[in-house]
Amino acid sequence: MIDLSTGVLQATDAFPSEFPIAAFQKNLITWFSKEKRDLPWRNNVPPYQVWISEIMLQQTRVDQVIPYYERFLDHFPTVALLAQANLDDVLRIWEGLGYYSRARNLHRGAADVMNLHNGEIPDSYAQLLTISGIGPYTAAAISSIVFGEAQAVVDGNVIRVLTRLFGFADVVSTSASKKWLSVAANTLLDPNAPGPFNEAMMELGALVCTPRKPKCGTCPVAKYCRAQKTETQLQFPVKKPKKKTPHLNIAVGVIQDDRGHILIQKRPVTAMLGGLWEFPGGKQEREEPIEVTCWREIVEETGLQVNVGAKIASIDHAYSHFKITLHAFYCDPGEPIKIESSLETKWVAREELVDYAFPRANRRLLEIMSGDSDGTRMD
Repeated sequence: MIDLSTGVLQATDAFPSEFPIAAFQKNLITWFSKEKRDLPWRNNVPPYQVWISEIMLQQTRVDQVIPYYERFLDHFPTVALLAQANLDDVLRIWEGLGYYSRARNLHRGAADVMNLHNGEIPDSYAQLLTISGIGPYTAAAISSIVFGEAQAVVDGNVIRVLTRLFGFADVVSTSASKKWLSVAANTLLDPNAPGPFNEAMMELGALVCTPRKPKCGTCPVAKYCRAQKTETQLQFPVKKPKKKTPHLNIAVGVIQDDRGHILIQKRPVTAMLGGLWEFPGGKQEREEPIEVTCWREIVEETGLQVNVGAKIASIDHAYSHFKITLHAFYCDPGEPIKIESSLETKWVAREELVDYAFPRANRRLLEIMSGDSDGTRMD
């Protein structure tokens, strides 16, 4: 057995030749066969379902994904139907899951499958990489889990397992570290059972080798782990220090005409939250009263000389790299009502707003307006 009680590994080091790979593989896969969760995308499901699940599981926990996965497949049960769907419908079904580029990539990828591969999802790692939105991680997952190709998956869970296992001391985000971790994952991979091995590594990270409270006492490979021997589990993986999270104040207007219809606009597909609908508005400038922000942004975006009225709510929301407070106001459109905007805009009856996909903060605003929300900060 390898003695990992001293020293650490770095990106410049070779994989330790004395590591008992076969024993590690056996212990891990035996554990997985007994302890794996019963998930809807396991147990010999078609490649399309595995693809959907792997995209959804990026940046999102399993318990959050399951209802969205089931809803998505109810609406788009085949790759052909997904390719034929309108992007607005895809985004509406995806709404609430976040990271909307994943939905747009799935939609483009489905078109690629139909146009480039005769409607069949490719069965090899190399060919999977030709599909929009499928990168090395997703290609490795599909090719190994569905088609048995020996390609190691390296996601956040696997990185945590590997860095603790070997005491890998370098910052994991560098290109040299990524290369070392990929080599390590592929060296450990069981070529006779690449799918189960990959799923076992990810499951180990999700259930046992967790970020803050690893369950080393129940870990099937604890005896091979340097971090467990040296009680340094929480030191791995090594990451760059986090920068202070920026905060933005955003003002939006709920502009209602004399019919009771509300103005919404669609974000550019290439922008963050692209393809989603929202209420007109934008970022507060320094030392600008938030009501002035609302008026100025609406004038700039629509040309409407609105009258800013009562405040509806202030809603806090966090994205991956910044936080916002969304301040919403009722607005009168003024006269004349003439839209001058480069964005697609619509006047929509309030009861029809449920048919459009909105970012989370805007959807919470709609819930407040309908009286269906609680726990939201309101001024």
